[in-house]
Amino acid sequence: MTKRIFNFSSGPAILPEPVLEQAQRDLYALPGVGMSVLEISHRSTTFEQIINEAEADLRLLLGIPENYKVLFLQGGASLQFSMVPMNLLPKGASADYILTGSWGQGALKEARKLGRAREASSTAATNFNRLPGPEESDLDANAAYLHFTSNETIFGVEFQEEPIVGDVPLVCDMSSNFISKPIDVTKYGLIYAGAQKNAGPAGATIVIVRNDLLERVPEGLPSMLDYRNGSRYNTPPCFSIYICGLVFKWLLNEVGGLKKIYVKNAEKARILYDAIDASDGYYRGHAEKDCRSLMNVTFRLPSEELEKIFVKEATSHGLDGLNGHRSVGGIRASIYNAFPLAGVTSLVEFMQDFERKNG
Repeated sequence: MTKRIFNFSSGPAILPEPVLEQAQRDLYALPGVGMSVLEISHRSTTFEQIINEAEADLRLLLGIPENYKVLFLQGGASLQFSMVPMNLLPKGASADYILTGSWGQGALKEARKLGRAREASSTAATNFNRLPGPEESDLDANAAYLHFTSNETIFGVEFQEEPIVGDVPLVCDMSSNFISKPIDVTKYGLIYAGAQKNAGPAGATIVIVRNDLLERVPEGLPSMLDYRNGSRYNTPPCFSIYICGLVFKWLLNEVGGLKKIYVKNAEKARILYDAIDASDGYYRGHAEKDCRSLMNVTFRLPSEELEKIFVKEATSHGLDGLNGHRSVGGIRASIYNAFPLAGVTSLVEFMQDFERKNG
């Protein structure tokens, strides 16, 4: 099969076609190198240029100040659930966690294995369909850090702005909306993101950490889990980092930056949410309207049986990956940066036709 279908998968997710084409050209032999990008040494000058350019382009995209370190690590966001408290939670201190879905719950669970971590607020009581209000949050002004998940892929809930934390360092799992819109990096102490949503293929995890927080890192950590050891303590995921670098260049040179990709993302999400809202309840969005995700659109049909038929028929129409997460069911359309507008309009047309036939 050579024709590309519309990939709504939540991750590993769709990549920009120009990036795939460039990777295809370089896969056999990098120009001027005579080796595949899959074969080059992580200590070579060729890879040093690749990783340095990726970092420089990411700094330009996000406006990352010089007092922040950029790391390309391994283990996904799930390993960061442990690395964050191992590096940033001093003995005797406590960390706060805001829970808006399964990934926040997972981060808190791992942190509690390593130190004192508390649930500062949670929307579990309403099945994570919204964000907690300020009156629902019990924040510790002396916390070592406050952790939140900016976009919960499973429930389709996204923070529209950062929590107000005062002097407490803000730590964010930004995996599923990383580089999807402009942010002010200076509001954060640490940002981490698995690459496989917006930045590249699975394998690389990007960490952006403020330098002063590295002073907290205790001696005696396993070397692979110490932020101070940088991106190349051992062999990094070279190919994944290479693809991330191509994605950053695509965003900078072809899209025109994060402001422009945000406009495109907002338009795609609006079209899909408008279709859900116009269905008179046949399609029911999970998240409340003021906290809907631009990346992961989650909704239900009148019955689970209809949802199964919907997914099966959608797949046969070239609309793949629409199953909701196994823990909650329903439908989930992930429309990350590289997802085309044409795919969204095709899904909306399919939804309207499905409702006419099965409503």
